[in-house]
Amino acid sequence: MSCILMLSQSQISAWAQNSNSSQSIPSSIYIPATISREAQDVLKNLTMSASTLVTPHPDDIKGWQNLNQQISSMLIGMSKPLVDIYQPNITAAKLGNVTVLDIKPKDWRDNGKVLVYLHGGGHTFLGANSTLGFTLPVANSTGLRIVSIDYTLAPVSKWNQTMNEVLSVIQALIKEQGYSIKDIAIYGDSAGGGLAAGSVLKMRDEGIGIPSAIVLWSPWIDVTGKGDTYVTLEKADPITSANLTLKNMANAYANPSDQKNPYVSPVYGNFSKGFPPTLIQGGTKDILLSDFVRLYQAIDQAKIPVKLDIYEGMPHDFQYILLGTPESNLAISKMDDFLRGHLIK
Repeated sequence: MSCILMLSQSQISAWAQNSNSSQSIPSSIYIPATISREAQDVLKNLTMSASTLVTPHPDDIKGWQNLNQQISSMLIGMSKPLVDIYQPNITAAKLGNVTVLDIKPKDWRDNGKVLVYLHGGGHTFLGANSTLGFTLPVANSTGLRIVSIDYTLAPVSKWNQTMNEVLSVIQALIKEQGYSIKDIAIYGDSAGGGLAAGSVLKMRDEGIGIPSAIVLWSPWIDVTGKGDTYVTLEKADPITSANLTLKNMANAYANPSDQKNPYVSPVYGNFSKGFPPTLIQGGTKDILLSDFVRLYQAIDQAKIPVKLDIYEGMPHDFQYILLGTPESNLAISKMDDFLRGHLIK
């Protein structure tokens, strides 16, 4: 394991204050005493609740763009202290005619490996600039160069167009920058986790090859929303809601007739044809927990190395939402160990 830069209590407090507004999460959200004191404190002040998020009609392009602007502006502001803490080298570039952020940690040394990141946001908002909180801690922990893909958002881009952009970046890394497919690992969170897994299935099927490893944070890998915890944890997760929020996002990304396509909802994929060693991370409060379990079982039944890494009392995307807490630090360090076992070696 490399030396991960742990945030001090003063840095955690400053970041948390910048992350939250003056309101608090709904009083119905239970905060267990079994999680760290630091995590309890963050959750008590957390305001990023999807229960109050009003999403546009799936085809309302302007509505989605306005929502993206609002949420992205907030997260960009939240990322500024992290840039000061981690001091990365960040460059905007084009790979395969797709915009990316090329992120290198402070004092980066080229080891011939690259980690490709696909951001979350329900396929409809956020971007590479607004998700630095998901990439900078990982770059610092692993020492890896990260290529964060700024893919076109739905509903402007449907799933097949978006996936083609991902594959275009992967092919450019291979053909233009000299990486082999085994020099590449991929990770994503939430919708980006589903996009990552679906893209790997398509890479395999189109003969591009299979990357060395895949890491999925709270992956949304069944956009039909059929899993048990979409109902049982609906009021437990302070971050994500299964009601109109996810349903509108799913329909903006893919027509209902396409939503069981394994590239769209990878839980329906055939993993016996090949898939990388996989790390799935999530929490017991995450509304998508059923997705993690179902994906784990599908990959495990195909005899592919897979680890399901679940954390007590943690909500959706806790690695970022609770950044600097013991739970987040542990998850990122386990990701580091996993990549060292399969990519960096």
